[in-house]
Amino acid sequence: MTYVITEPCIGVKDMSCIDVCPVDCIYGKDEDEQLYIDAEKCIDCAACEVACPVTAIYFEDDVPEQWRHYIEKQRLYFENLSEEERQHAFRPRSQRA
Repeated sequence: MTYVITEPCIGVKDMSCIDVCPVDCIYGKDEDEQLYIDAEKCIDCAACEVACPVTAIYFEDDVPEQWRHYIEKQRLYFENLSEEERQHAFRPRSQRA
């Protein structure tokens, strides 16, 4: 299981979840409408869920019914990343060092 970022993130992309993630498993390119959690890297620590100011992050089993399709959306996002892209969590320009 993993955590899933759902609809409230769209258009917000608050970076609080990225800041608290101990394993850098949250991705989001500048052009993406939301952020995504890599299920292969996520350690289920729940730090992101607590930090999210718009309550967009849920444990996979707890995703509300109206947002269950975000589980598949997240899976497809990572399925379509190249191997090189998967090696690095993305940061919006404003958060890059």
